[in-house]
Amino acid sequence: MGGRIRRLGLGAMRLPGMPGRIPVDRTTAVAVARRAVELGVTHIDTAAFYTRGTSRANDILRRALRPYPDGLTIATKVGPGQDVRAAVEQNLGELGLDALDLVYLQAGRPDEPLGDRFARLAALGAEGLVRGLGVSDVTRAQFDEARSVAPVAAVQNRFGVLDQSDASLVDACAEANVTYVAHTSLGGGRVRFTDGGLREVALRHGATVYQVALAWGLRRSPTLVQIPGTASLTHLEQNMAAVRLELDETDMTVLERLA
Repeated sequence: MGGRIRRLGLGAMRLPGMPGRIPVDRTTAVAVARRAVELGVTHIDTAAFYTRGTSRANDILRRALRPYPDGLTIATKVGPGQDVRAAVEQNLGELGLDALDLVYLQAGRPDEPLGDRFARLAALGAEGLVRGLGVSDVTRAQFDEARSVAPVAAVQNRFGVLDQSDASLVDACAEANVTYVAHTSLGGGRVRFTDGGLREVALRHGATVYQVALAWGLRRSPTLVQIPGTASLTHLEQNMAAVRLELDETDMTVLERLA
């Protein structure tokens, strides 16, 4: 992958705008991507299907960051039902790259065999089009199946302080020294962070509940990376400030009880 990944990255899904919300001004979206890198982000998660109307996350990233700085990892994904080669080539073209740092193969169902599709992704790696292979939204069995085909550099699954159901896979990745990229760690706008334990820890540290949630993830596992998404410069600054929040054992005990 494209250098060392710092453990608080940026999810690009929101840069083009989200359904049912005010469209994101393109100039603002470009500014968010550039500011993220200025703040030290070295991992950006995107996909060719992160779009709203004619606005595409990949196009925004290309305009904001190309030529891409050394050490920046841009991770993309192949969605369920997509042709693996076609999806990789689309991401390459939209991002203006000759090779992708990391590509996740996204599972469609928990019982879906991944071996054949992952082998096709690995073949693109052998061609030099993909540097790192990943899997997304997978079970432990699917993770193990993929690893039997080719080395897995990263897993991207849903995980956060209010949804710790994937904890066993988080720990398995840490044991295997595989990066675990937690998506939707702030609930994706569908979860209310009103728990008393979260508020208690936030007040103790003079932080927001969202900063506490991000700091918890960074403390939870040494190989866990988080990719909070935003199209707001203010929210970006707030999210990145979570790296300075140091939770102690008392905090972690309170937060482990929330899931």
